[in-house]
Parts: sequence; structure tokens; C-alpha cells
Amino acid sequence: MSATGGVVATGLGVAGPAGLGADALARALADPLGADAPRPIVVDRSAGYHRPGGSRTALSATGLDLGGLLPPAAARRMSPPARLACAAARLALAEAGLDDPVLHLHTAIVVGTAFGPSSVTEALLRQILHAGPDQASPALFTESVASASASQAALLWKMRGPSLAVTQREASDLLALAEAVGQIETGRAERALVLVVDEMTPLLHAVLDRFHALARPDAAGEERARPFDRRRDGALAAEGAVALLLEPRRVAEARGARMRFAVAGHGAGFDPSARTGTGARGGDLARRLVRLLERTGGATGVDRIVSGAAGTRRGDRLEARTLRLAWGGRPLPPVLAPKATLGEYGGGFLAAAALLAGGAPAARPPASPSPTRARRRPHDGRPLPPPRRTLVTSLATSGAAAWALLDPA
Repeated sequence: MSATGGVVATGLGVAGPAGLGADALARALADPLGADAPRPIVVDRSAGYHRPGGSRTALSATGLDLGGLLPPAAARRMSPPARLACAAARLALAEAGLDDPVLHLHTAIVVGTAFGPSSVTEALLRQILHAGPDQASPALFTESVASASASQAALLWKMRGPSLAVTQREASDLLALAEAVGQIETGRAERALVLVVDEMTPLLHAVLDRFHALARPDAAGEERARPFDRRRDGALAAEGAVALLLEPRRVAEARGARMRFAVAGHGAGFDPSARTGTGARGGDLARRLVRLLERTGGATGVDRIVSGAAGTRRGDRLEARTLRLAWGGRPLPPVLAPKATLGEYGGGFLAAAALLAGGAPAARPPASPSPTRARRRPHDGRPLPPPRRTLVTSLATSGAAAWALLDPA
């Protein structure tokens, strides 16, 4: 748990269902029903993995034109998620004015991913199970690990700093952000590139649906993510990649860089009972969150919350309880739930948090809310004043929890 403030984000890159670039994602947040908002597509069910009557759709990043962002020779050896991650990285580095390998001798890379390169892992396991372990492709193995995207980015930009991967399901993005901040604060790296990436294959989609993690068709046949809604029945699966470039504030100021936000603090927790849903009531996590808030000026300084609630029954309940307990009965500031628009996985949540912490508008969620007994509903879309401090919160199905406090830079 740390209070910082000396690390800022100077580059943001997005390659996901909303398109390429942070501006595309910002338009989707501002108008979830507009022409630029991502639309779910029907997932290929021909392999027979899916259960009857289950989830059918996901937000896809297929079809993005990455040709101008990646060298063809390098792209050919990358997995689909690595291509998305490196495309997002180039956009982030270009925004920061640091798209030159000469500048990155001491840049660290931290990847956050829920499931890693799913398509490559599936292909590798098919080889092992059908042809035998001795027929496993070394090329597939090197791309099947969670850190593959970091390795490919390191090769492209000659980044020789520490390279790490965080795999804590839905908390991976904020934990990766915290690890990157730590790399800079401890002097192990001059800068840090955060990559959050996931792909949504038919097999992974079917497995998540069989565990009842995904929204099912409603009476109109549509699958909607309904964070904090009493009618919620699951998340909307998504894929994509987001990149953030972090550096010390003094370095960014010295070179006149645009700063999107400053990391004022970060914290983490773990509640093993959240994995089963039998005993998780938010008390332990709330106490950890309270300690983070006390170290960084208190809850009264937070005037906006960006919640990782995605429309799952247990997850949203735990999120609501944790926030309510941490505020001790005081009214909560406006709570924004961007996963209603951007779905679960693929980094869209971290990008949305970066934009919302900088004052980007967020419209009413696509599905009209019906508040739960926790009396928590997403912000209704009315204009908000520029934030002074934003709490970003993400609780994972694995029991992991992560928080970040972001200030306008």
C-alpha cells in the first residue's frame, strides 16, 4: 500500500472494440448508444463448446487495421493479443513523444492479463493432447506465456528494464499499474510501460458462460451488462489492449510532456472467501481501502469513483459492500461503471479510468439501472465538475482486490 504522487502518465494507447486510440474510447464513454460505441458480435459456436441458452455475444477487437502500427516482419511472429498490445504501446509512446528505442534502455514493462494468450495456449494444448508432448511447438510455447506481450514490446523498442506479468483476473490492470509505479519509485526503471491485454476466444467465452459469469439473453434477446442492477446476471465479455506510459513527474515536466494523471496512491488486498461467494462481506477489504484513503488525505478528498463492477451478482454485491463500509455511512461520491459500456477484460476499464480521472464525460449506462438493496447505482450521466481525486477500484473473482487514486496532473 503506497502513497505516491511523483509518477504521472504521459501516454495512453488503446486497441479494442471501440477502435484505435484513446479518443475512440472516450467517444464510446460519452455516448454508449452512439455510432462510435462498441457493438457486441455473435461468438462462433460451431465447435459445440457453448451450453444451450447461454451467452452468445462479446465485444470484439477483430478487424482493426494495425498495419501502420507494427512492422510486418515483427507482427508475423506475434500472437493476436501481442499484436494488440504492441499496437496500443506504439500509440501510447507516440502520444508521449517517446517512440524511439534509443530512449528506452531503462524502461520497465508490466503486463496485466486475466487469461494470457488464450488462442495460443489452446493451440499448444491441442498439439500436446493429440500429437503428444514431444510434438509441442517451441514457437507456440514462447507465445503462450502471460509475459509474451512484454517480450514482443521489449524487442520492438529495445526496452531492457525489468519485465513482469501480473495475472490476477479482474484486478490485473490496477495491480500492473501499481507494480509499474513501484519500478519507478525504487529506481529500478526510469520509465514504465503498462500493458493490459486479453483476447476472447470461443472456448474461453464458453467456459466463462458455463461458470455463469456472462450475461444471458434477456426477453428481447439482448445481452447487457447491468452493474449494480438488481436484474444483473453477468458481465459482457470483451477483448483488446491498453497501454500506459508512466514516468517521474519531474522528468515529464522537464521535457514539457502532456500529463494525463498522477498516481496519488495505490493499494491491494485479498479475500479468499470471494472465490466461493460464501463468506465475502467486504469487511477486510474495506479496512484495507480505509487505510489507503487515510494515508492519502482521507475519503473526503475523493469526488469520483470508477468502479470495476461489471454486472455479476456476487462481484457487484461485494463491490457495493466494500465501498459502503469504507465510507462509514457517509454519502458516496458519484460512482461510474464503465464496464457497462466497455465490457469485462481487455484493458478498457483501465483506459476508461485514465480518461474519467482527467474529467472526460461519462453518459448514463446503456441499460437503465434498477438499484439493488445496497442502494448503489451507477452515475446517471449528468455532467460532473472536473475531479480533484478519483478512486479506481477493482475486485477480482479470484479474491484479489486493487485500488488506485488518480489526480489530474
